[in-house]
Amino acid sequence: MERLYSATKPTGKLTLGNYIGAIKNWKEMQEKYSSIFCVADLHSLTINIDKDELNENIYNQFATFIAAGLDPEKNIIYCQSQVKEHAELGWIMNCLTYFGEASRMTQFKDHKQKEKNVSVGLFAYPMLMAADILLYNTNVVPVGVDQMQHIEICRDIAMRFNSRYKETFVIPRGIVPKTGAKIMGLLDPTKKMAKSGDNDNDVIYIEDDDETIMKKFKRAVTDSLNRIKYCEEQPGVSNLLTIYATMKNIKIEDAEKHFEGCGYGELKKQTAQSVIDELSPIRKKIFELKQNKKYLEELMEKGAEKARKIARETIKKVYENVGLVNID
Repeated sequence: MERLYSATKPTGKLTLGNYIGAIKNWKEMQEKYSSIFCVADLHSLTINIDKDELNENIYNQFATFIAAGLDPEKNIIYCQSQVKEHAELGWIMNCLTYFGEASRMTQFKDHKQKEKNVSVGLFAYPMLMAADILLYNTNVVPVGVDQMQHIEICRDIAMRFNSRYKETFVIPRGIVPKTGAKIMGLLDPTKKMAKSGDNDNDVIYIEDDDETIMKKFKRAVTDSLNRIKYCEEQPGVSNLLTIYATMKNIKIEDAEKHFEGCGYGELKKQTAQSVIDELSPIRKKIFELKQNKKYLEELMEKGAEKARKIARETIKKVYENVGLVNID
């Protein structure tokens, strides 16, 4: 069975975009792959985040994975910082990456344009991400379209290592979910729904209550064309159709047919209800899990130990192949 690896950063509250673009797909993929799911907390340190907020986000995210239906017995579910091999291999990946190719990463260039001070950690983000993936002999990495560039550099680094030293790493491939790979904001459907935005009404958080979800969808931007069609000219309507189709597990075309003759108000209402129906039981389960922090920590430790077992074997091979001394 092929191995799947995927992760999300605890830099903020998980959104509907995170759920549709990642977690919902993971639930289906866990039946098809030997899966590893990670709370990528080391990656969170690339931005200035309050320590208490980060700590809370880590617990929230881990609880969300479990509440959403990821099975900790069937899969490996863990926190990145609890497996030190990520940082070890991350440094080796840095040393195998050329400055020019790292400088071309879109995410880094975007942050550099927006912010005066950008950390070296953000520059090295793709190399740590490569380490995350390569540590586990990963075959498949489900990602959004905007992350595919990071998969490509990961593949380049792995092939470079295998060529320079010895065949060591599996060359992973990125896959983009067919539906819902990129969920846009409700108020600005030209931009991706983000964990940290300027307006909370632009974002649906997994932990939003039912009333809040309905209110936010009712405020969603559409247009004046008075038609419900998935097309480039209607980004707001297209975004709502994508959300509805994904929640109902149907094709976009079927969602369009469902809303034939309906107005935008009905589209917003039914889309909101489809989200409420799916997220409400997850939200309740998250609350229950967070009341038992000891149980969550036990799951974290079990997951981390499973991950360490695989990661240690990879690091041993890497040390041997580059000429470092293994003392275990």
